[in-house]
Amino acid sequence: MNLNANANGLAGLRVMVIDDSKTIRRTAETLLKKEGCDVLTAVDGFEALAKIADQKPAIIFVDIMMPRLDGYQTCALIKNNPQFRATPVIMLSSKDGLFDKARGRVVGAEQYLTKPFTRDELLGAIQQHVGAATGR
Repeated sequence: MNLNANANGLAGLRVMVIDDSKTIRRTAETLLKKEGCDVLTAVDGFEALAKIADQKPAIIFVDIMMPRLDGYQTCALIKNNPQFRATPVIMLSSKDGLFDKARGRVVGAEQYLTKPFTRDELLGAIQQHVGAATGR
């Protein structure tokens, strides 16, 4: 399996997962670590923003519905920072509405995944957005 991770270029890739659900964070972290990713987690946008500045993840998955700072606000703050504007942000939501997807695009999100997401959706998003950005 590790050989597969290296073939996909995901080994050592720094990925951040922001979700107030411990289950979602743990699920994503487990899936991504199996692929060799270096996974950072945060329970909300405030915690995430502090970690993003220090850790500089290659891609960020953010839940929409969170207390204090929601996913739209978090994404907008990331995209408004010139240092992180190019970092791909993937919105996560249990809702599959057209309005939610459109609003995600307005704040700069690259993609929208509906929960529960699959391993293939998670990895596909990384390969599509990080692969294009880094030439992997």
